[in-house]
Amino acid sequence: MHAPEQEFSLKITGISVQARDKSRVNVSVNGKYRFSLDIHQVAELGIRTGKEYTEAQLRALEEESLFGKLYTRTLEYCFVRPRSRREVKDYLYRKTRPRRDKNGQQKSGVSVELTERVFDRLVAKGYVDDLKFAEFWVENRNQRKGSSMRRLSSELAAKGVDRSIIDQIVSQSDRNDASEIQKIIAKKYRRYDDPQKLLAYLARLGFSYDDSRQAVSVYEASLADSV
Repeated sequence: MHAPEQEFSLKITGISVQARDKSRVNVSVNGKYRFSLDIHQVAELGIRTGKEYTEAQLRALEEESLFGKLYTRTLEYCFVRPRSRREVKDYLYRKTRPRRDKNGQQKSGVSVELTERVFDRLVAKGYVDDLKFAEFWVENRNQRKGSSMRRLSSELAAKGVDRSIIDQIVSQSDRNDASEIQKIIAKKYRRYDDPQKLLAYLARLGFSYDDSRQAVSVYEASLADSV
């Protein structure tokens, strides 16, 4: 005779699409709401009305529900902009920490095993890739404002990108500090009444003082020639 928990006495009695999120469905067991699933999970797991489960099997499905929710939220986090592996791991780590809900009640975080599973799925799907992230970072910084390769390298390192990837991206980039400095000076020169302030600004962007001073001198000479 099976133990009570192994008896198939728990039946799926309702599957309904959520009003606020059409991509998820609520699953009722024996007439009461039990958990929700992504619509793709419903098909993958073979959920259907009338199917019976043990309590242990339902708890496993509840774990799948948590996985689906966390995977979707982390995917949305990655879609805001490309993320490095470290950024995603840090994001998932925060999900393991206790927190308070909107009613002030403390809720426990998700399991580390669940976050590792989410991370592995994102990597397998190509949503987390440090090489793609580094390429995006350099290109994005190039479009927003000039920045030295030294500073870009430091920023990527701070994001946890491996040195071999950083070196690869730097070697492949058509950026160079000389052209970046000239681009910035052309935009910023007239905003500074003191060249030393401009040189200080360029230093904060990671450019060497000597390179910046030479570039400013060349720019000022070109202005004088144009008068």
